[in-house]
Amino acid sequence: MDRSNAQFSVLGLPVHILDDCAGWLMERLHQGLGSHVVTLNAEMAMQAEKNPALASAIRSAELVIPDGAGVVLYLRLRGKPVRRLPGIELAELLLQAAGKLPDLEPIFFFGGSPGVAAEAAANWQQKVNGLSIVSQHGYLSKEQEQDLQETLKKMQPPIVFVGLGVPRQEFWIAQNRHLCPRSIWVGVGGSFDIWAGTKTRAPAVFRDNHLEWLYRLYQEPWRWRRMLALPQFALKALGDLRS
Repeated sequence: MDRSNAQFSVLGLPVHILDDCAGWLMERLHQGLGSHVVTLNAEMAMQAEKNPALASAIRSAELVIPDGAGVVLYLRLRGKPVRRLPGIELAELLLQAAGKLPDLEPIFFFGGSPGVAAEAAANWQQKVNGLSIVSQHGYLSKEQEQDLQETLKKMQPPIVFVGLGVPRQEFWIAQNRHLCPRSIWVGVGGSFDIWAGTKTRAPAVFRDNHLEWLYRLYQEPWRWRRMLALPQFALKALGDLRS
C-alpha cells in the first residue's frame, strides 16, 4: 500500500488517507518497521501553529489520520472525498487484528488515572480471546518513568497505546519510541477511560453528524477554553480556501 500518494496538507500538517490504515500498520509491524500514529483534529492543528515542537512531532509521524470533523471538512472543501477515522476506532481495529496473532507479544497501555488503563486492558482481554495487554497508569514520578522506560526496552511490545492527552502524548512518543524502534506507537487521548467504562463515547447520532466534540464538551464542560480552537480553525480554513 503506497502511502505517499495519499498525503494531503491541513494548515501545513500532513494527513494520510488510506483505504485500510490498520492493515497498513499491521503490515509494517510484520516488516519490523516502527510507526508513530497521530490522530489529527482541529484543536491539535491549532496547537501546532503555536507550538513548533508539536508541529515537528506531527510531521515526523509515519501516519497522521483525520480524526476530527474540522480536518475532514477542511479537506472536503478542497475536493478531497475524505472520511473521518477517529483514533479510538483505529486503535480498536489494531487490537482486534492483534488478537488474531496468537504468537504476538503483549500490547502495552500507558496513561490515564490509576486503575483506568488496567480496567481497559481487562475489558479488552475479556472481549478478544488470546489478547495479552500490560498496563501502566500515567501518574509517575521521574524514577517510576525511568523504570517504565526500562520495562518497554526489555518487553519490546508490538503496539504501544499512549493516553496522556495532547500534546503530552505526542511528545512522549517522539522522545521514547527509540526504546521500541519496531513498534507501533499510537496516541489515544481519553480512549482508556471509554474502554474502562469511566466515560462514554458520544452516541452515533453525534458521531454521524460530526458533533462528537459537542458531546465531549457536555461531559467535560471545563474544556470550553480548549474548544475555542474550533472556530479559530474554521476561520483559518476559510482564509486558506480564499487565498
